[in-house]
Amino acid sequence: MSSAVIQLLVLAAVAVFLILRLRNVLGTRDGFEKPPVSTQPAKPLDRSGADFEVIEGGPDRDIIDHVPENSDAAKALAEMKSADRDFTVSDFLQGARGAYEMILMSFERGDLKSIEPFLSEDVFETFASVVDMRADKGLTVEAEFIGVREISLVDARFDKATKLAELTVRFVGELTSVVRDEAGDIVEGNPTEIKRQRDMWTFARTMGSDDPNWQLVATGE
Repeated sequence: MSSAVIQLLVLAAVAVFLILRLRNVLGTRDGFEKPPVSTQPAKPLDRSGADFEVIEGGPDRDIIDHVPENSDAAKALAEMKSADRDFTVSDFLQGARGAYEMILMSFERGDLKSIEPFLSEDVFETFASVVDMRADKGLTVEAEFIGVREISLVDARFDKATKLAELTVRFVGELTSVVRDEAGDIVEGNPTEIKRQRDMWTFARTMGSDDPNWQLVATGE
C-alpha cells in the first residue's frame, strides 16, 4: 500500500473522530426545537407609559338605581345630597319601609299619639277623623302586618330656597285585617286571608336641619 493511500486513511479516521466528538457535545437538531429557556428572572413590565384612563365622578348609583338618569327627580336628589351630606336614597328607602309599617299599623289600631311627630298636621287630622268615625260606630280593627312586598321611589322634588325635600314612595304591603262590631262579630275582612294594600306616600323634610325625621305629608293610592 502506498504512502499516499495510508495518509488518506489516517485523515479520514481523524475526520470521523472529530464528527463523533461534535455530535456528543452539540447534540442533533431534528425538526423544530424550542428556543432555550432563559434562567434570568423576567424584567417587570414598565407600565409607566401605559395608556390607562382614570374615570372620575360618573353617575351616582345611589340615585340612578332608583330614578332615571338626568331626570328631574335625579337632579332633585343630587341637590338634596349636596344640601345634606348624610342623606342617601338607599338609607331613606330603608327608613321609609320601617315607617310604613309603624304608621300603617298604628292607624289600623287607632293609636295615633305614638306616630303624631311623623305626620303633618293635615295627615294627622285625616287619620284622626277616620279613627273617630270607627269609634263612633263601635268598630275596632284587628290587623297583623306581614311585610312590604314592593317599595319604589316615584318622584323627588327639592326647593333650593327653603331646602324642603319631598319624596314620593310607592308601597305594596301585605297584612291581615278584620273589623269587628261592638259584639265582637266580624263585619269585614278575614283573619286568615292576606290582603295586598297599595299606597302612595309623600315624605318631606328640610335638608340640613337638626331634625333627622321625615314627615308623612300626603297619602294616596
